[in-house]
Amino acid sequence: MRDRDESGRPRNARPRDAYGRPLPHGASGVPTMPDDLDLPPDEALVEAQRLLDEDRPFHAHEVLEAVWKGAPEPERELWRGLAQVAVGITHLRRGNLRGAQALLSRAADRIEPYAGAPPHGIDVDGIVRQARALAEQPDDPHAPVKLRLTAP
Repeated sequence: MRDRDESGRPRNARPRDAYGRPLPHGASGVPTMPDDLDLPPDEALVEAQRLLDEDRPFHAHEVLEAVWKGAPEPERELWRGLAQVAVGITHLRRGNLRGAQALLSRAADRIEPYAGAPPHGIDVDGIVRQARALAEQPDDPHAPVKLRLTAP
C-alpha cells in the first residue's frame, strides 16, 4: 500500500536507492527530493546537473519534473523532455535498455523544437544529440552517463 500524507495524497516515504528503486521500510537509502520542491529554472538546472554528475539520474528527474509541473505553457514540453532524459538514463542504469531507448527517443523529440531559442542556457542541441545516441546505441549500463544540461 502506498504511503499517504495527512490529506490523503500519495507520498512515498520508503527509502530509495541511487536509481530511485524503493527499498524496504527501515533500510538506509539516499536522500530524495521533497514532494513540494519548488525551484526556479536556473537553480533547478544547477541541482539537476549536480545530481546527474553524482550518478543520481532518478533524483535529477524529480527536480526537472517539479519545474515541468510549474513551467509556463511555452516551456512545459522542454521541461517534460528534460525529465524524460533523466528517467531514460535511470532506466539505462537499471539495465532496462528497451525502456531507456523509448524514453530517450521521446525526450529528444520533445526537446528538439527548442533548439532555435533555448531558454535558460539549456544545451538543447547537445542533449538531443546525446539522447538520440544513447537510444540508438546504449552505453554500458554500468557506466555513468555524462550529460551537460547547459551550454559551457
